[in-house]
Amino acid sequence: MKITAVESLHADGGGRAFDFLKVSTDEGLVGWSEYNEAFGGLGVAQVIERLAPTVIGKDPRSVEAHVTLMQALRRTAPGGVNQQAIGAIENALVDLKAKALGIPVYELLGGPIRDRIRLYWSHCATYRCMRPDVMQIPPVRTLGDVVALGREVVEKGFTALKTNVLLLGDNPRAHVPGLAHGDSYPELNPERFVLDAVKEQLAAFRQGAGPNVDIMVDLNFNYKTEGFLKVARAMEPYDLFWVEIDTRDPQALRYIREGTTIPVASGELLFGRRQYRPFFEHGALDTVIVDVPWNGILESVKIAWMADTYEINVAPHNFYSPLATAMSAHFVASIPNLRIMEIDLDVVPWYYDLVTVPPKIDRGYLLLPTGPGWGTEVNEEAVRAHPFRAPVNSVV
Repeated sequence: MKITAVESLHADGGGRAFDFLKVSTDEGLVGWSEYNEAFGGLGVAQVIERLAPTVIGKDPRSVEAHVTLMQALRRTAPGGVNQQAIGAIENALVDLKAKALGIPVYELLGGPIRDRIRLYWSHCATYRCMRPDVMQIPPVRTLGDVVALGREVVEKGFTALKTNVLLLGDNPRAHVPGLAHGDSYPELNPERFVLDAVKEQLAAFRQGAGPNVDIMVDLNFNYKTEGFLKVARAMEPYDLFWVEIDTRDPQALRYIREGTTIPVASGELLFGRRQYRPFFEHGALDTVIVDVPWNGILESVKIAWMADTYEINVAPHNFYSPLATAMSAHFVASIPNLRIMEIDLDVVPWYYDLVTVPPKIDRGYLLLPTGPGWGTEVNEEAVRAHPFRAPVNSVV
């Protein structure tokens, strides 16, 4: 079997793109993966195009050999966009290898440890506040809407949710200064109105969802160390499952973890075992978040097993299309230290049409795919029916 073509496809996700990679072979088998350019990864498709000659004409089943070569070719600029491109190619090759063998990907990784995966409703209220019209989803404008959404989470059978800091009222908006969106940019200090807003938001979610739903808050890169700790302490009365913090400094994260009673999750923007290792060594987190599309599933499994030696739980970063949900499911099915899995449930109407086999969810749990490869493929007809068009003057 030889690789004949490497091609990117892009679908509209409602204010963002879903980016897919298709790797074709001379035997008719196709490998699929997903990557993302909108979340800081400008140029991933171009790097994939430059790397494609290293695999075209070769047998896709020698996955580790191909990854080792691509890593060597990009060794002077590791991580970032280069790693995202390598991860996309790796994942498509793994899908191809499993299909050639007629088995699910998790069988390549030692077989599944579990076939049901607990989910949490991610960006709960966030997308309904940020872009309800574009995504064609119900809006969240008031604390009453948050209470109602908490009830909806329970009614739909989910046992956990994650939200972001929202500023509701006359001008409802997400508070994401660390990514240059919203108040407090570029200073990155949590003002009193932000602390008041997050406490009101969590009280509303707790009122609607009740005492038995786990609640998480993602603070992204929104503050400096002092600010992260201040916000975490303000949220302690609301019995959080974790506070999620992005930082490049493991010692700073350890300081925050020691200063709050809330468990700390982090790591979704790290690349490879070498970047994760100092966070493990410093005891900086309780749950490590691993992005399978960015790292590649083989490297992701290695990160997870390394985390297990430090008694650290793992959760996948999964804010993508249903294809990435399947990819992450194969990852967490094959590791012992799973904590919980992320999934977006506020999605565009055509979201599940983008794949041939949509994810199966039962009472807040994802059922493990059983078909060969990822157990699903990209529906190219649906992608063509919903092409992504970047907004004018967009920087993403």
